Amino acid sequence: MENESKSTDHSEKKNSIREFFSLGEVGGYFFRKKDPSRPNDVNIRMMHGINKISIIVFLLGIIFIIVKRFL
Repeated sequence: MENESKSTDHSEKKNSIREFFSLGEVGGYFFRKKDPSRPNDVNIRMMHGINKISIIVFLLGIIFIIVKRFL
């Protein structure tokens, strides 16, 4: 009985780590197909452009902090 609970705990931990490092929504935000039902306004395009820039700058900042910490 204890072995079963340990194996499920281990698999849940693996899944949570895999989910933590997955870039599903962020990757989907950058690489999604154009949806014809979605409005194509200048303001919407600017908003998405600024959002993409802010995500990239945030990720670069995190990478910089990690590199600075370990080097």
